[in-house]
Amino acid sequence: MAVDYLVIVVYLAGMLAMGWWGMRRARSKSEFLVAGRRLGPAMYSGTMAAIVLGGASTIGGVGLGYQYGLSGAWMVFTIGLGLLALSVFFSARIARLKVYTVSEMLDLRYGGRAGVISGLVMWAYTLMLAVTSTIAYATIFDVLFDMNRTLAIVLGGSIVVAYSTLGGMWSITLTDMVQFVVKTIGVLLLLLPIAVVKAGGFAEMKAQLPTEYFDPLGIGGETIFTYVLIYTFGMLIGQDIWQRVFTARSDRTARWGGTVAGTYCLAYAVAGAVIGTAAKVLYPKLASPDDAFATIVKDELPVGVRGLVLAAALAAVMSTSSGALIACATVANNDIWARLRGIVRPEREQHDEVKGNRAFILMMGLAVIATAIALNDVVQALTVAYNLLVGGLLVPILGGLLWKRGTAQGALASVAVGGLAVIGLMATYGILANEPVYYGLLASLAAYVAVSLATRPTDAAVLAAWRERLAGRAPAHDNASETVSEQVPAAQ
Repeated sequence: MAVDYLVIVVYLAGMLAMGWWGMRRARSKSEFLVAGRRLGPAMYSGTMAAIVLGGASTIGGVGLGYQYGLSGAWMVFTIGLGLLALSVFFSARIARLKVYTVSEMLDLRYGGRAGVISGLVMWAYTLMLAVTSTIAYATIFDVLFDMNRTLAIVLGGSIVVAYSTLGGMWSITLTDMVQFVVKTIGVLLLLLPIAVVKAGGFAEMKAQLPTEYFDPLGIGGETIFTYVLIYTFGMLIGQDIWQRVFTARSDRTARWGGTVAGTYCLAYAVAGAVIGTAAKVLYPKLASPDDAFATIVKDELPVGVRGLVLAAALAAVMSTSSGALIACATVANNDIWARLRGIVRPEREQHDEVKGNRAFILMMGLAVIATAIALNDVVQALTVAYNLLVGGLLVPILGGLLWKRGTAQGALASVAVGGLAVIGLMATYGILANEPVYYGLLASLAAYVAVSLATRPTDAAVLAAWRERLAGRAPAHDNASETVSEQVPAAQ
């Protein structure tokens, strides 16, 4: 394992070096939080694919393939569909808003009265997303070094917190590009063909496994519908995803770069399911489906290649973890803390906000590590996060983009009713039940429409300013902060 250890150590050292280098570029709020809104198509596509394809998509995707066969691809497939929908239908308008958070978008659309409540919901979602990614370090480091769970979480979490705190979105973007390349080589180009060959090829896999393993809908229609509801719609509204859209240098980059990333996700989904199906042939009686990835890597891959593929799994976890962490810190600082204190800083002081945002990443990172150590169930934490996100925020966000009659009162009612309904229904039906997100979303929609129609329409001046912003004609509030980097070429 010495060669494998060396590959992992070099990879982790490289992540820290990228963080240090990114710190030199993050000299303004815009650069620190959204990479100066300067990413070109190649870098934008790679980083967007990296953040949405995390440990759940890699280790969990292979596990679903082990359990259900090719239909196990549906979870990751719906993530790709959500990213495609976001990129084709909404990303250009989102990028033109030139904001930093989803709550800022809601304030612009509804007149400045929806931010704190929506910020609290988004903060809870991003925190839980970061926690679930951090817990996954325990699995990977246990395979690598037979390491204690707590120590593994602290080690992996500390590296992510370190490079994220140093350079913000610039560091995360640079590390995500490396992680994207490592995942592509490790999972798609190495593990996928090796797993199929070791299992005897597709003909042998079909001979060894039941026919339902090759049924595209074998996982069940209700499960697929729930995946669409949670993951496809979740991709449309998550702060971690929107914050990457904000990094695009143009509408075209956001649309086409995101489309490429979404298509990549579809291929990654199929690859994970095929690897899991091959693992079922090789190891038919594993204790847990989630053990399939680590087992096939540890037992079937040659020295060196094994280290690279484990680095790919680590890359998947780190990319999602760092993206969720900066999103959580951005929401906590800009949507909650600053609003509660009533702070409105003038444009010329935005350079000073780098220090404040860096401090919030450090604080949220420590909170994430502590929470990850205390929790054991990754699936439950992730389900709570997505249920709150979709049940509480999907309707007011999409309603604001698509229905001009929606009002601030309707948006607040939608967030409150949807969020409380989801929490109450999870207590009644159980956290993993489908009913909470179904009924919570319906309650949120009903509250939004009813209250919006019962209240005065949004002020015409607010809607006019909103339309100007959507069209890209209104000045962005971070323009002043970008003058420092005007001479720096846009990242390609």
